This record gives sequence, C-alpha cells and structure tokens, in this order.
Amino acid sequence: MAESKIRVLVVDDSSFMRKVLSDILGADPRMEVVGTARDGEDALRKIEELSPTVITLDVEMPKKDGLATLEEIMKRRPLPVIMVSSLTQEGAQITLRALSAGAVDFVAKPSGHVSLNMRDVSSDLIAKVLAASTARIAVARERRELRSQSLPPPLQRPVEQFSARWRKGRPEIVAVASSTGGPRALQQLLSQIPGDFPVPIVIVQHMPKDFTLSFAKRLDSLSELDVVEGAEGTELRPGLAVVAPGGYHMVVRKRSPGKLVCALSDAPPLLSVKPSANILFLSVEDEVGGNTVGVILTGMGRDGADGASALKSKGARIIAESQETCVVYGMPKAAVEQGVVDELLPLYSIPEAMVRSVRE
Repeated sequence: MAESKIRVLVVDDSSFMRKVLSDILGADPRMEVVGTARDGEDALRKIEELSPTVITLDVEMPKKDGLATLEEIMKRRPLPVIMVSSLTQEGAQITLRALSAGAVDFVAKPSGHVSLNMRDVSSDLIAKVLAASTARIAVARERRELRSQSLPPPLQRPVEQFSARWRKGRPEIVAVASSTGGPRALQQLLSQIPGDFPVPIVIVQHMPKDFTLSFAKRLDSLSELDVVEGAEGTELRPGLAVVAPGGYHMVVRKRSPGKLVCALSDAPPLLSVKPSANILFLSVEDEVGGNTVGVILTGMGRDGADGASALKSKGARIIAESQETCVVYGMPKAAVEQGVVDELLPLYSIPEAMVRSVRE
C-alpha cells in the first residue's frame, strides 16, 4: 500500500506566491497541494473542506492576517502551520508572535512580499513542511496554554547538590541548541532561570538574519536574565544569555584567563544551517573543555549531536529534551543515538537540571 501524501494548503494573498509555493511543494512526490486560499477567511473555509495535513500561512494578508488566522486555526482545529514571512523588522515581530501562538516553524521570503528568489528557499520549505507533518501539535498547544497562565517565579534556591563525578571542575558556561519548536521552548526555559545564574549561556536557534535580534529582545522581556543578540567581542558573564545572530556562526573564544567572549564567523553553513550548534559546541570544547553543560532542545535534523559528542569526550554534561515535550524529536534523538546524553528530560524539568548542574 502506497504511503499517503502530505496534504498541503497554501495560504497567501499574492497569486504569484501561491503559484510559486504550490509549484515547489507539488514537485515533491511526498506532497500534494490540495488547495490554495487568498486570505484568512478563505483559508478557514478551505481547512474544513479539504482537511489538509499542513498549512503554509502568509503573515501579512488583508481581511484576516496570518496571526489572526493562526489563532482561529488553533482554536477550531489545531494543525501544523508554517508561517511565510517577509524579512522585515515588522515581519520578524509578527512571526515570533505566531510561533508563540502555535505555529510550528516559519520560512522567510528572501526579499519582501513577492520574490522571484523564493525558489532559493525551496529545500528549506520542503524540509520544514515534512517536519511539520510529524510535529506534535498537542505539545505546542499545551505549551501555549501554560504560558497563558501566570508562570511560577524562576528557581530561587540552589537545588540539591549534584554529584561532581561527571566533571573535572565547576562549569564555566552552558551551551544550548534548538531548532523547530525552539522559540517557544527557549521562552519557557529562560523564563525559569534565575537572574543570578552563575555562568553565561550561549544559544543557537536556527533563524535567519533580521529575526534573531527581535527574538533576543523578546526573550529578554520574559526572563530575569539579560538576553542579547551576539556580536563580535560580546563579553560573556554570569546572568547573560547570548543568542547567535542569524546568518553567522557564533563561536566562543577565551580572551584572557577567566574571560570568555563571542566571535562571529561567515563560514559556509554546516548541515545546511547557519548559525550552527555544532560549530558553537566545538568552539566551547576548544576553549572551555569539560567544564561545560550542553543542552539540546526540540528541532529537526541532527545539528548539535557531533558537537555534544566532542564536549562529552572532555567530560561535559549533556542534557537533552525528551520526546514527550519535543515538537520535533530530531536533534535530541540524534544526540541520544550517539550515546552522549546524560539526562533526557521533559522541557519543564530542564531549568532545574541546569541550575543543579552549575551550582555546588
């Protein structure tokens, strides 16, 4: 029996973009574009008529924009949604709100509303639709409902001492990797870390240029930590979390004994991503060695697994998000399969594990 195809509904107010997206997705034998919609109201009708598996949803549309449409979808009939966003500051902010509201992921239009360059991101679009087709929307919905409630305060106490058998010395840094589902996961994670966290946190979230600055600002508004987008020479200190900028690899360098800084690299993508968690993790392994905690959260692909393996070889502790709370159990699974994960935990348990790991 032939495997059923992924049924995709394409929603965009531009007839040109509807055709481009439909042609890209329809050319993949694993997918079938079952319909298109020109605005949010049309999309809601087509969802009932066509029962799609995945929806691509334009952010900016007349009548009912992408965010309002997404909220209606999540209320009526939660489905995996990929947002299609322009590379503008406004587009980035709306897209981040959409990810918080339940969208699985997004793809960026390279140059505005209607772009002849959209085919440049065809492989990214296909990969994300494939991942979305298996995404755990119930998990995303539970996370959203949790955020709508009043969050408990960040951990204020040092939890019970953690055995030091696994490390050579006290951790100097925490390195975090995330991709699909990561924006929501990082919001939940960092909102539970106390402002006096004793080591810096460096983060790779797979996002394009122009999105990571808005994302860092959003995280900063939700966390007791100071959260910034990484730049050349950013000094790492306790209580600071640094998000790798889109379009660059971020690495850690030791400027002097006890002082770590960020550096940026314009090297080619690794495993098709830039920034790369593997590159960040390998730089931490070079400069800090085993005095590190590595964390791998939800995401498609296997970025971070090789870097985590290098860290583990030096004595670092590796924490990964378990399948029960992952939107896409890809990156954590790859690390588990390499045998480098010390703790496999649901997302809600990871903040405490991080605090426990750095406080003695």
